Amino acid sequence: MAGGLFSALTPTPLPERLRPARVEDIVGQDHLLAPDAPLGRMLAAGRLGSLILWGPPGCGKTTIARLLADHVNLHFEPLSAVFSGVADLRKVFDAARQRRLGGRGTLLFVDEIHRFNRAQQDGFLPYVEDGTVTLVGATTENPSFELNAALLSRCQVLVLRRLDTPALMTLLSRAEEAVGRALPVTDAAREAVCAMADGDGRYVLTMAEQVLDLKVDAPLSPEDLARLLQKRAPIYDKGQESHYNLISALHKSLRGSDVDAALYWYARMLDGGEDPLYLARRLVRFASEDVGMADPQALTQALASWDAYERLGSPEGELAIAQTVVYLATAPKSNALYVASSAARQAARETGSLAPPMHILNAPTKLMKQLGYGKDYDYDHDAPDAFSGQNYFPDGMARRELYRPVERGFEREIRKRLEYWAKLREKRHKGE
Repeated sequence: MAGGLFSALTPTPLPERLRPARVEDIVGQDHLLAPDAPLGRMLAAGRLGSLILWGPPGCGKTTIARLLADHVNLHFEPLSAVFSGVADLRKVFDAARQRRLGGRGTLLFVDEIHRFNRAQQDGFLPYVEDGTVTLVGATTENPSFELNAALLSRCQVLVLRRLDTPALMTLLSRAEEAVGRALPVTDAAREAVCAMADGDGRYVLTMAEQVLDLKVDAPLSPEDLARLLQKRAPIYDKGQESHYNLISALHKSLRGSDVDAALYWYARMLDGGEDPLYLARRLVRFASEDVGMADPQALTQALASWDAYERLGSPEGELAIAQTVVYLATAPKSNALYVASSAARQAARETGSLAPPMHILNAPTKLMKQLGYGKDYDYDHDAPDAFSGQNYFPDGMARRELYRPVERGFEREIRKRLEYWAKLREKRHKGE
């Protein structure tokens, strides 16, 4: 009786009340649950293999695992990697073994499975292999980074999508149906609720519950919602998958000369709590790697914004970095410097310890002069056009064209210079 009393005092939250009771009620994951999709085929066959469900928070991982167990008549055993250790796993496996002897299998659902270390992950292997448990792990992180290869080889990885606006709108409609009244919001505010949820179904229902509890005289506007509700924090972990995805998006937007997309990804990373100095360092790298000599000022601009941020701090210094984002996105692009540097390193590895040609070596001692150091060196400033055309590669090594400037930006001028010097070099060699 006491339990019933306390249950009445603590009503079930709306997200839990609306947790789907059938696979057909799950929204936003048709690419997995449709009849011809991976999970749809498994359910039709009545057989379920071990799975890793990878997706953002609030997309339905736990619900899917629970309904899969019901559909194939497996005992559902939930476990959180955050709160569980080796002793807890041992109890689960012992119980599953006994349950199996009685003729029923176990679906072991491990939430946040990436939180288990490599040794703990290895502990699952014998029980997955012999069928003691069907493992369904849930993770918000890239399994290829966080789970060991042995475990991955025994599980099928299924990627769940963040819930789009139509899916979130469906959840809002279900919330209204459950409580028997409409959300007191305008159409624009309804869309704002979905935007604030950022793809998280659990969060959109939590916000809907808060709005439904409000006593208002007129429908709320988006501005009213922003004042009354807390926006969901962006999904961003500076050491994990989202970090690498967003910096890749920024880098490739810059390379693609899409200034608006580059500014967007820059803002997304800042909003997620990224260290602006990390972004400043990446922009310095981009200036050399993807702009290079097409605009030599790009590197100067990138270094200047780094310096400006260290002097000003946040938020003022972030504008200097944004200036560099715009500069780099709109600069002419060339990876000729990057390619040349890589080719030079490769040539250096191939040729080993070949010595420079004798004529370009200094001869500070009499012995070195006698040995031929510096002999026949042509001082370029004394040559016509200040260009001697001598060979500066090691003797016995054929000349290599490592740097090939493109026909863009300042490299167009560099290309002209190189072609001019090539003609002079050819002319000199013919005259010898």
